[in-house]
Amino acid sequence: HRALEAEGIESHVVDPASIAMPRRRRRTKTDRIDGEMLVRTLLAFKRGEPRVCAMVKAPTPEHEDRRRLVRERQELTAERVRAVNRIKGLLFAQGIRDYRPLRRDRRQRLAELRGGDGRALGPHLQAQLARLLERLELLLEQLKALLAALKALAAEAQAAAAGTDAAVMARLLEIKGIGLGFASVLFTEGLFRPFANRRQVAAYAGLAPTPWRSGTIDYEQGVSKAGNPRLRATLIQLAWLWLRHQPQTALSRWFHDRVRQNGGRFKKVMITALARKLLVAVWKYVTQGVDIEGMAMTTA
Repeated sequence: HRALEAEGIESHVVDPASIAMPRRRRRTKTDRIDGEMLVRTLLAFKRGEPRVCAMVKAPTPEHEDRRRLVRERQELTAERVRAVNRIKGLLFAQGIRDYRPLRRDRRQRLAELRGGDGRALGPHLQAQLARLLERLELLLEQLKALLAALKALAAEAQAAAAGTDAAVMARLLEIKGIGLGFASVLFTEGLFRPFANRRQVAAYAGLAPTPWRSGTIDYEQGVSKAGNPRLRATLIQLAWLWLRHQPQTALSRWFHDRVRQNGGRFKKVMITALARKLLVAVWKYVTQGVDIEGMAMTTA
């Protein structure tokens, strides 16, 4: 897409799932038919027909490179969890339950370990555990380097001028309950983009509702889950923490009132709805300066 635009060629990136397809049980599919369908879709889009397809807004190279910090950190965190669980699993098979691989004295304690029958660990098991600890320590060093890079990004956002996209992250860090991890994910995965309205914001995170209405049938299928999965998962986690750190906000009171009306049930459904409302409220706060009712700010 960027190479075509650099050559002066008009280019559009289409979301393939947004193109209408035949609903026959067995439909014919060939490259020629798909090509003709793409051409007809492009002609309809250029004519200005509404909702004929969804065009993807390609991020700039700077934005695409900046979000690699968050994504790599999530991948390394998952690898760290797997390494820790593997070490604990090997030791649990020997009757050892109190070993903590993330403590600084992990190597010293490894040499002192005794199995459930009082015998020392075998030499091959000790060698395997030592190799796993080497991988774990490498992951910890890489995570430390990524955390330093994220802190540098936050410092850059604090020094950015108001109105720039970098200043969005600085405004996120002003909200109590949103730390460096949440702010970096919200900024790099979603809020750096311009949105026209709240529906676009919710749809990008996959939190838009999907009603099913036909005749007398009217029910809600849940959220679409067609957006950014990293942003959606982070918002669900943030919604739970929002209830703890921002209990006086209108959003928290709305959640508790709805749960109380349902007799304490459907908390998971309500937390998803709260995540959508929270995303829209945070988007309005960082882009339009609309305060969230009852929101507490972080102390210096």
